[in-house]
Amino acid sequence: MFLASLAWVVLLTMPAPVSTPEVVQDKPASAGRLVEITGGDDMKYNVTSISAKPGETLRIRLVSKGTLPKIAMAHNVVVLKAGAKQIDFVNAASQARATDFIPPDMKDQVLGATTLAGPGETVEVVFKVPAAAGSYPYVCTFPGHFAAGMRGTIVAK
Repeated sequence: MFLASLAWVVLLTMPAPVSTPEVVQDKPASAGRLVEITGGDDMKYNVTSISAKPGETLRIRLVSKGTLPKIAMAHNVVVLKAGAKQIDFVNAASQARATDFIPPDMKDQVLGATTLAGPGETVEVVFKVPAAAGSYPYVCTFPGHFAAGMRGTIVAK
């Protein structure tokens, strides 16, 4: 009940979105190894750990399985550099609706990001995992989702 109330508070206090994500079409296999992630009204990714090789190209596809209106419940996948302060990033992101919750002054911390996906929408991002072995976090930057547990890690080794 609390989460539903929170969603409506977010809905009522946020300006209308300035952009809408496209529904992506399949890309050729040469676009990278596909990892499909789903997210829904429970504000959780179904995949929270991805193994990768350093330098590998990944294609993360996010399928939104939610039912709440997009203005109240949208999802994205933002892959951050190793060492990025996730909490600082998502706190700044909550104030960056005009840029799909990616804070412009922190874009240098982003390896790749999808646009926002509402109910039934699919978005994706293709990016290269850094050559250095390490852990690279990914998060949903829609307000409240990181705190609810919508996050994961790409482990490159």
